[in-house]
Amino acid sequence: MRILQCGTNGAFRSALMSFSLANGIQPGNRRFNVALHPQRTWTPFLLLCALSKSEIMSLRVLEIIFFFYFATHIPITLFIDLQALLPEHVYPQPLKDLLKWYAADFKDPMVLDPPEWFKSFVFCEALLQTPFFPIAAYAFLKGGCKWIRIPAIVYSTHVATTLIPILAHILFYQFPLKPNPGPQTVQERWLLVSIYAPYLLVPVLLLLTMLMSSTYNNSSKPGNASAKAKKKN
Repeated sequence: MRILQCGTNGAFRSALMSFSLANGIQPGNRRFNVALHPQRTWTPFLLLCALSKSEIMSLRVLEIIFFFYFATHIPITLFIDLQALLPEHVYPQPLKDLLKWYAADFKDPMVLDPPEWFKSFVFCEALLQTPFFPIAAYAFLKGGCKWIRIPAIVYSTHVATTLIPILAHILFYQFPLKPNPGPQTVQERWLLVSIYAPYLLVPVLLLLTMLMSSTYNNSSKPGNASAKAKKKN
């Protein structure tokens, strides 16, 4: 009853009308007129507020995932991936031993004896992606940085494209047993795929977030769609 009584006061009516306008419901619209009677509309209004809060929380979870993805990518690239390009004397022995352990346990010969096409991907990672990692980590830790949208779309599209041939190579290429054995059984192939798969899944998730989230994509907001419709008329 207290909620219903609060719904009849002027403050709630003003809030409800502001909510309607913010979501592209203009005066003269039947839904706008309904907003003048909050005793009949407080329930959907609260439901919409709850949905909006849930969307914000879900987006924040995604932003934290993206932050950890980019933050952890920095040491992985500098200390592990770039060993495929740089001379051996650049890295201390413990890091070289770590790479050899990984290659032996997970049957990943590409990091020890990379083919030329794989080197080209690592070169792109070093030249194009690595400078972007700390910028993206900062943007997603802060949250709601609209300026990261276009760079994130470019990054995610590029990385997802490079992961397709890598995963296909792991699944279908007949790896030799010497000098660095590759995956031979189905289980070994899928184990190695599971190592690389997050670097496809997270960029795809990032791309979808940048394209579909109203926080990052202004054109997805209902109010903007209504404004565009009015301009056409």
